[in-house]
Amino acid sequence: MELPLLSLIVLTPAAGAAILALLPSDDAVRRVALGVTLIDLALSIVMLANFDTTTHAMQFTEIRPWVPSLGINYALGVDGISALFVFLTALLGSVSVLASWVAIDRKVKEFMINLLAMQALMLGVFSALDLFLFYVLWEAMLIPMYLIIGIWGGEGRVYAAFKFFLYTLAGSLLFLIGVIVLYFEGGETFDILALTARDLPFGVQSWLFFAFLIAFAVKVPMVPVHTWLPDAHVQAPTAGSIILAGVLLKMGAYGFLRFSLPMLPEASVYYSTLMLALSALAIVYGGLLALAQDDLKKLVAYSSISHMGFVTLGIFSLNLHGLEGSILQMFNHGVTTGALFLFVGLIYERTHTRSIAAYGGLMKAAPIYTAFLALFTLSSMALPGTNSFIGELLVLSGGFAANPAFGAAAVLGAVLSAAYLLGMYGKVALGQASVGDRYAIHDVNAREMVAILPLAVFVLWVGLYPKPFLEIIDVSVKHLLVQVHGTGGGP
Repeated sequence: MELPLLSLIVLTPAAGAAILALLPSDDAVRRVALGVTLIDLALSIVMLANFDTTTHAMQFTEIRPWVPSLGINYALGVDGISALFVFLTALLGSVSVLASWVAIDRKVKEFMINLLAMQALMLGVFSALDLFLFYVLWEAMLIPMYLIIGIWGGEGRVYAAFKFFLYTLAGSLLFLIGVIVLYFEGGETFDILALTARDLPFGVQSWLFFAFLIAFAVKVPMVPVHTWLPDAHVQAPTAGSIILAGVLLKMGAYGFLRFSLPMLPEASVYYSTLMLALSALAIVYGGLLALAQDDLKKLVAYSSISHMGFVTLGIFSLNLHGLEGSILQMFNHGVTTGALFLFVGLIYERTHTRSIAAYGGLMKAAPIYTAFLALFTLSSMALPGTNSFIGELLVLSGGFAANPAFGAAAVLGAVLSAAYLLGMYGKVALGQASVGDRYAIHDVNAREMVAILPLAVFVLWVGLYPKPFLEIIDVSVKHLLVQVHGTGGGP
């Protein structure tokens, strides 16, 4: 396509944020913000509809000089590894605006500007083909999320925002050092595709692997650099939690896929056992922490640590099933956990409490709400027929092929997931006491249903017919395995 489609996708939210600054009323701000995110979603659908699943080459590429003296370009493109995440970001952008319609009632214009700015930056990260451009966008994402947590969050918002910022900034500084080293060792270029073709010495690869590991591990987050996540989630407004869980956590895993594996293949293979061990630890530890929670939002936050452990387990299994499962599971996690945070926000707006014990008998007061909550709960625990089952099955298959012990630990994590999710649903939806006796509860309205239904569609679509999604991923993953191993990577 001659149309600069990726630039339109990336810059539409940025242009929308500029337009919002000129609008006089909160209602106009909400409507225009929703319109902008829907246009962006439509453009991302056009991108997927025209995506060629038969090639691993970057598509919709755009390259324009930015700082020619340093070889820095404005370069965009997507392949099967990044295309689904561009779509996911646009989808959750629309959901986040709808989720904030009533929940955000002060400084609405400023909130929506931050939301759209963050969407533009995240889309740029998934599309960037220049390492310098990637780093600038990667760092800039911290600012709007910091403001969203710090201004519109809960009572402990300032502490949570500083903790989030300091953790991620510390990791990013090591990433910056790695970028500089990679620039000089890779022939003084920031071209990501050219850098993947360089054959770096193992010593350099090892140093860069750990520099990148710390930066990406904080974003995932992996144990033990995960402690910022529960605070950030609990204090963030609903839209902040949706974006944080649905998109920002994917940035770290995407970094492993885009940089660590193709640029540092020998180091990735050499340290894969360490990464599998850290992943298994996150799966089990995150599940145990979630099992102990009475705060509904903390439970979903800790479940994210466990579920992202499955993603990194799949990545560092370094085989076809594991890698395809990890990428699909990243998409699934964005849909399912984004939906769970949406549901936490909806019930919090009605009750102003997140205590699981306070919600007994919610099914009687809000049957539609609890029916959809059941769907997303079953998806999160990877029930067959839901989206997460396909991704988790592929990850487990790849994990067992790579290391049976860590694959077995992942199975234990899946059991823990069923325990805390079923326990949560039983306490929230069932029971004798009616939550309606204590709070003025009403079921989901039309606006909330518009936010819920697309996520429910993808839970069932991927669960029942995953072929179109796996076709987008397949060829690029096989090429990545050739870069890592020199072969297609087996099962």
